[in-house]
Amino acid sequence: MVSISKRRTPNRSRFGDLTNILVLIGFAAFMALPLVFAVNNAFKPLEELFQFPPRFLVRNPTLDNVRDLFALMNASWVPFTRYMFNTVFITLIGTVFHIIVASMAAYVLAKHQFPGKNLFFNIVIMALMFSPHVTAIPNYLIMSRLGWVDTYNALVVPAIAAPLGVFLMKQFMEQIPVSLLESARIDGANEFIVFFRVAMPLVKPAWLTLLIFSFQGLWNLDGGTFVYSEELKTLPTALQQIVATGFSRAGAASAIALFMMIVPLVVFIISQNNVIETMSTSGIKE
Repeated sequence: MVSISKRRTPNRSRFGDLTNILVLIGFAAFMALPLVFAVNNAFKPLEELFQFPPRFLVRNPTLDNVRDLFALMNASWVPFTRYMFNTVFITLIGTVFHIIVASMAAYVLAKHQFPGKNLFFNIVIMALMFSPHVTAIPNYLIMSRLGWVDTYNALVVPAIAAPLGVFLMKQFMEQIPVSLLESARIDGANEFIVFFRVAMPLVKPAWLTLLIFSFQGLWNLDGGTFVYSEELKTLPTALQQIVATGFSRAGAASAIALFMMIVPLVVFIISQNNVIETMSTSGIKE
C-alpha cells in the first residue's frame, strides 16, 4: 500500500513574512549606502566635498569632476586610451586563461588518480595562506630572472596561476557524478570533449563566480614594482598618479572611484543569476 504524504506548508504568518521582508530591505539599504555615497560624491562640487559636517547626498550636482578627470587624462603624454587598453587586455587575458587553467587542474585533481595528487592539492591550499606582501620579493626576483619585468607577463602570468581558482573549482568538480563522465567516454568522447562539454557546463555557477573574483582583482590591479614604462601602466596606476597631485583633485578622485566601480558592478549584475543558481547535479547521488 502506497501512502501519499501531505504537502507541508510553511508554519508562519503573514505578519512574520512581512517582518522578514522589512528586515531584509533594511539590510539591503544599509549595504547599498557605500554605493550611494560614492555616486553622490562623484557629482559633488568641491565646496560640498570639503563641507563639515559632511553631507551624504549631493545638493548641487555637477559634472565638473568628470570633466576635470578627462581633462587631466587628455593632458598626459600617454593617451587615456592606452591606459584603458592595458587594463582591459590584462583583465580579459588573465581572467579567461585563469578560468581555463584552474578548471583543467581542478578537473584532474577531482576526477583522476595519479601519484602525488594529495601533495599537489596540499601545496595549493598552503599557497592560499601566504600574503602578497610576503611573496613580493620572491616574485620580483623570479620575474627579473625570467626577464619579465616591465612586460605584460609580469601581471598576467601570476594571475593565471592564482591558487584560489584551483581550490574553488575542485570543490565543485567533486560533485559531478562519475557516471556522467563515463557515459561520455563510452560514447567515444575524449578527455577534452568530456571536460568542455560535460564537466564545464555542470559547474557553470562555479566558474562564473571565479570570473567575478578574477575580473575584479585584475581590473583594480596596478603595475606595482613590475611595470615602470608609462605605456604599459594600467588605468588604476594612472588614476592614482592624478589623485596624488593634492586636494585640488579631490573631485577627480571621486569620479575615479565611481568609474573604477562601475565595470565590476556591471559584470556582477550580468553574472549574478547564474552564480546563485543551483548546480544541475544537485541531488544526484553516485
